[in-house]
Amino acid sequence: MAEAAGFDVDAPTLNRFVMANTRDHELVILLNAIATSCKLITSAVQRAGVAKLYGLAGEVNSTGDDQKKLDVMSNDFMINALINSGVCSVLVSEENEEPIIVPKEKAGKFCVAFDPLDGSSNIDCNVSVGTIFSVYERKAGSEGTVEDLLRSGAECICAGYCVYSSAVELVFTFQGGKVHGFCLDSTIGEFVHTRVNMQFPEDGGKKIFSCNEGNVNYWDKPIQDAVAEFKKGPKPYTARYVGSMVADIHRTLLYGGIYMYPADNKSPKGKLRCLYEGIPMGLITEQAGGIASTGMFEGKIQRVLDLTPDAIHCKCPILMGGKRDLQVVYDQYKKAGIETPEL
Repeated sequence: MAEAAGFDVDAPTLNRFVMANTRDHELVILLNAIATSCKLITSAVQRAGVAKLYGLAGEVNSTGDDQKKLDVMSNDFMINALINSGVCSVLVSEENEEPIIVPKEKAGKFCVAFDPLDGSSNIDCNVSVGTIFSVYERKAGSEGTVEDLLRSGAECICAGYCVYSSAVELVFTFQGGKVHGFCLDSTIGEFVHTRVNMQFPEDGGKKIFSCNEGNVNYWDKPIQDAVAEFKKGPKPYTARYVGSMVADIHRTLLYGGIYMYPADNKSPKGKLRCLYEGIPMGLITEQAGGIASTGMFEGKIQRVLDLTPDAIHCKCPILMGGKRDLQVVYDQYKKAGIETPEL
């Protein structure tokens, strides 16, 4: 690779990667619009203190959570970029109760669901936050309706997340493809390909379990027993829980371990949103060699990607990680006499 004075003269940028791997000009435009939104969110997050962007906006979102100022701003960035990209027909955001139908004169073939600023409850104390998105193609003959998005993960054509931290990384995958990571190079204002074919560690990696143990009394017994199992022995697992899904999944993907937000007595359908949290993270997890399970949900243990959302903001439980650690959970379900899939 030719370099001069520390500069890469052939930088493998996001746009170049998407074009080389898909030859789909509209998909290049879509990913560029998402990347632009992520750059704008990066700027807002980094300047949140001096620009007085901390605190509440005085509103609540589609699921009843208090909106932060940065939630509203990040949502506006995403919506404006995607509508004006000319390649989207339907948008669903965690921050909007209703779907956004793109005007016909600007409409295209893609339908995008997104959480513009995941983990924003942590933003005021400077903890990592992120953006999550899933992409579907409009059904043949459709002019763009919410039904184009209410489909299983098997029909999701692209999924990704961007994590805003000491570095800004955009991680995504195409259906049937590999998982790739791009780091924002602020000197050129471009996402550059830095992580090729991201995979869960073959041996399971570091022994880390990640969950909100404050909910332990509400969990079903197999989940309680699995967490107890993680803590046993002379070398128990380490507990790591950020509370921002993007940060926790990103660490789990890179280091190994398991991330859990199971259903419980308090939230029997789980807490995370299926369309723009469960499905995109499930697709990334599976295509990186991991397992994305619901645990016990609606009477059986299921793959997250087999779920079909029945509403744009419906929820699902999530257990994601490598086979070694999911097996610990599944073994507890078996002990409880619950029919459990083989991993």
